[in-house]
Amino acid sequence: MLYRRFGRTELQMPVFSCGGMRYQYKWQDVPQEDIPQKNQENLEATIKKSVEIGINHIETARGYGTSEIQLGKVLPKFAREKLIVQTKVGPKADAKEFQNTLEQSLSNLQLDHIDLLGIHGINNPETLHNAIRPGGCLDIARKFQAQGKVKFIGFSTHGPTDIIVEAINTNQFDYVNLHWYYINQSNWAAIEAANLHDMGVFIISPSDKGGRLYDPPEKLVKLCTPLSPMVFNDLFCLSHSQVHTLSLGASKPSDFDEHLKTLDLLDKASETLPTIINKLEQELVETFGEDWVKTWHIGLPKHEQTPGNVNIPMALWLRNLAVAYDMKEYAKVRYNLLGNGSHWFPGNRANEIDNLDFKNCLQNSPHADKIPQILAEVDEMLGGEEVKRLSKS
Repeated sequence: MLYRRFGRTELQMPVFSCGGMRYQYKWQDVPQEDIPQKNQENLEATIKKSVEIGINHIETARGYGTSEIQLGKVLPKFAREKLIVQTKVGPKADAKEFQNTLEQSLSNLQLDHIDLLGIHGINNPETLHNAIRPGGCLDIARKFQAQGKVKFIGFSTHGPTDIIVEAINTNQFDYVNLHWYYINQSNWAAIEAANLHDMGVFIISPSDKGGRLYDPPEKLVKLCTPLSPMVFNDLFCLSHSQVHTLSLGASKPSDFDEHLKTLDLLDKASETLPTIINKLEQELVETFGEDWVKTWHIGLPKHEQTPGNVNIPMALWLRNLAVAYDMKEYAKVRYNLLGNGSHWFPGNRANEIDNLDFKNCLQNSPHADKIPQILAEVDEMLGGEEVKRLSKS
């Protein structure tokens, strides 16, 4: 395993982390005795494999249902100094509620301390305010830190780049969990800001939210040859030294195997990546034309500024992936989450396009005249049964 300094925490972080949202029994809390033995055995085998291969960062959250309580049965079996344990707790308007939830997390994990506490879901101005206001969640977290129950404090986010940068620039956090991978590099400015503050940088869900790369379409497989799409994406992310670790949401011990192939390629990333990136970029140009590829995102309104709260940038981005790379299954799942994702995945689908006038909100887009029709085509191509966030399923 390879390790990188995790910013000012000085922790030696493995370049892969074992995320805890795929191997748990349920997304809702249930008593320990109701968890099937086979499920618990699989989780314990997954953690054992993770630690054996050097992935000693185990990451979970209070919002991951039974994940914490199941980990509490296995983590105390390892030498504590050999583990880096992280859990996350969502910010609350009521700081006492945040405190109670954090106490529950610590009790579930059965550890005397956790190395990393993430304030889970700083996604908009309200959640940022709840985290950092005087007497808010961050102040509670500091009390636990002073008691030795928490070593370092960070935050996780699915929010827009400007909110992430605002949170980073408070200089109140030691690390950040955020989305950034080949198909979506929009948060690079946040990574740069985190590096300026010497914060650890943890990439969330590069294989699932980064394109369902565990089940890639054949077209994407061919474009990424000689690497698998998963290894290509891992290599792309880790070829940037500003990135410290990628979360692997393992559901079983063998889920690490494909990722591990990346390690031997890192020294040759500059030789391997350009050819694949060129193929991917050229496919976009051949599919849509150079003008669209370079300018489709310019002047698009935020969903709050759009009639019907339609998330136009998201819809157009998903259409690019679905058509150019045949990533239709990924695009359908993400598109049909719109309207159900709250601040984790905001905005609505374009299913009411005939009743909405986008003339004013698109006035700064070079493609204003054709975007409404494209949105109608997106909804016809990707629209379907509503999708809920995993934690609500």
